Amino acid sequence: MISGSRIFSLIQQSWIPSPGKLSLLRPRGKEYQLSRVTLPTLHGQGVSFQYFQRNIHSAIGEVIDSGHAFVYHVGSKEKPLETLETVGAFQKLPMVMPSADILSSALRKTKNIAATKGIANIAKRERNKGAKQLDALMKELAIPLRMYVESFPKKRYLHPYEKSLIQLTFGDGSYEEVLKRVDDLRKKLLFVGKKHAALCAQSISKREAEERLSEGLKKLEEVFKLEKNAVDNLLHVAKVLRAMPVVDLKIPTLCLVGAPNVGKSSLVRILSTGKPEVCNYPFTTRGILMGHIVVNYEHFQVTDTPGLLRRHDDDRNNLEKLTLAVLEHLPTAILYVHDLTGECGISPADQFVIYKDIKGRFGDHLWLDVVSKTDLMQELPIDGILKDDGDDDDDDAIRYKEFGPDDAIWVSVKTEAGISELKSRVKDLLTSQMARIRSGNSNHSECES
Repeated sequence: MISGSRIFSLIQQSWIPSPGKLSLLRPRGKEYQLSRVTLPTLHGQGVSFQYFQRNIHSAIGEVIDSGHAFVYHVGSKEKPLETLETVGAFQKLPMVMPSADILSSALRKTKNIAATKGIANIAKRERNKGAKQLDALMKELAIPLRMYVESFPKKRYLHPYEKSLIQLTFGDGSYEEVLKRVDDLRKKLLFVGKKHAALCAQSISKREAEERLSEGLKKLEEVFKLEKNAVDNLLHVAKVLRAMPVVDLKIPTLCLVGAPNVGKSSLVRILSTGKPEVCNYPFTTRGILMGHIVVNYEHFQVTDTPGLLRRHDDDRNNLEKLTLAVLEHLPTAILYVHDLTGECGISPADQFVIYKDIKGRFGDHLWLDVVSKTDLMQELPIDGILKDDGDDDDDDAIRYKEFGPDDAIWVSVKTEAGISELKSRVKDLLTSQMARIRSGNSNHSECES
């Protein structure tokens, strides 16, 4: 075993023309990591080197500065590195063909396969043709499946936000199970195809070759049809994932958070190009909606998230967990929306508890509080606003139910009261978030694992 210090010495002496570029060497198990090195793959006796450019991850999952990472393995064989993904992996998914199209295309191409030219013996020519057709059908069915399995990203290499999207959309382990079923079908097709092609190649007569060809084609078709749902399920997965909103980690994102039906979607429509469904009942937002704001030729992102209820994380539904995933894994500025009228169906007391929880967990984000539906508050008496079925309130809760959080902006989408101030404050908030991102001090690392 070559020690880390010995390897480092060898690198400095002979393999790295510009050792001044090295800034970090970290041992980790049998791997050592160097950052800020821009070199091609190198090989030495018993040691292999490989580098890749990645802004946020090293090959072993540690955070490094933007630039290049250099990873090498101690041992006699070079191990290929998996490509690590930032967000956007879902937009790179391959186009999956429906199972019926794969089968019909494979059968059509197989029929055009002829025997090798120059074979005079009829029996030999027929068994040659049969073996070639069976081999062709096997490959026409199996090769697309292999491409799908290899092209879909492994979950462990996805950005944490996209991992959460997969888990919350399909359930824990379902994504991997779909890919496994496709790969199992591929392996079964290869086994059956090779078996029947070999039998056909051993035929003694023309008739026997024809019978074995017919039997093999029928068996391959049966195997594929029996498990075709695996391919169609993968097609569904690809369509759903490809339709997920794209988040650019280099662009500031404003995330609207709050209880259900407090007016988040209405504010998104005013602030951005996003066009969410706006209805007067909870959980109208059934996923993450992405809009954009353009200010002084700069583009910013706005997300509308599903509402949060007062309950423990273990009891939350997938919509609520999706909101928490956005806050946990993406560098966002938060616009927290409050409805003190109780018209949203969630009492101000419960909203206050939810607010304290989220503020305590994500207080490192840039933050702006907004009290919505102020036109309705003007129509209600103060005692009507304060009336609540909540627990005994402390002074903070009582003050919250009457005035909202300190420094909150009071707005009304209906009367447009406070909207101009809101837009101005949002612009300042996103400008500050841009400064955070550019300085590398955003509230979240982009590469949590």
